[in-house]
Amino acid sequence: MTTRRSFIKKISLSAALLPVMKMLPGRSFFNPVKEYPVVISTWNFGIPANESAWKILSSGGKALDAVEEGVKVPEGDANVRSVGYGGLPDRDGYVTLDSCIMDNNARCGSVAFLQHIKHPISVARLVMEKTPHIMLAGEGALKFALDNGFEKENLLTPEAEKIWKEWLKTSGYIPADYKNTHDTIGMLAIDNEGNLSGACTTSGLKFKMHGRVGDSPIIGAALFVDNEIGAATATGVGEEVIRISGAHTIVELMRQGYSPEESCKAAIGRIMKNMKETDEDFQVGFLALNKSGEYGAYSVNKKFEYAVYNNSEGNILKESKSVL
Repeated sequence: MTTRRSFIKKISLSAALLPVMKMLPGRSFFNPVKEYPVVISTWNFGIPANESAWKILSSGGKALDAVEEGVKVPEGDANVRSVGYGGLPDRDGYVTLDSCIMDNNARCGSVAFLQHIKHPISVARLVMEKTPHIMLAGEGALKFALDNGFEKENLLTPEAEKIWKEWLKTSGYIPADYKNTHDTIGMLAIDNEGNLSGACTTSGLKFKMHGRVGDSPIIGAALFVDNEIGAATATGVGEEVIRISGAHTIVELMRQGYSPEESCKAAIGRIMKNMKETDEDFQVGFLALNKSGEYGAYSVNKKFEYAVYNNSEGNILKESKSVL
């Protein structure tokens, strides 16, 4: 059985050996076999999200368009409790959304603490394309969305409201912890031209304090793209992802020659070093995709599922390797 202490020892040893491994004959910086296009995304709702993205990629479309359209699927699904419409509210009953997007030219856009807009990923893209800024938040983000033709909607569905009211009866108004509240969708894609893009969107921790913002709108934490190297995204307890600049860390590890899976594993090791203790409900998961179309994943606990769509495998759901 792997313990936190033994895992950290293994990670430290692996990190020490990797520079040597990169120098061994036959080990290349990237997988020499290029496979385009590819789209990967977090959790089981990544399957329908990938389907939408693949329609664009398979017809020669851009990765940026693919990731936007892909994550809009769970954003608009009332049955998904952790993304967009249907997402569980904060402890005051407000559905607040965080989202970001990044393309192959290092352009990026983000919205945080956005209310009343069903598709925050599309607002984030407009922030990228129409403003000199990267992030808009709160009332400013809402005004920007409305000024650009988005409709103001009530995102709190009757089902989500019922769950929230039941929580209020016994919670003592104490913000909920991380248990079973971490199903962000992050999506990465590489198109037929070999260009990368990524998107991440969430309604955040259920029953959080009003105003809480996680990693999902933060470029370098939940999402990072370097078109020369690769891309990474995150899901799970956002506070811990922010502490290590998770997605940026993974891309920099790939720059050093680590494979996507090795890079995700090393980043998880950094999170484990920061944690005094963990349990089976604590989860952080990472996905990475390099310039060759090679992908990888790693997580703290088991049952982190991710979806992959490419020509050789089709659209399939996998479970990542994990520490615990």
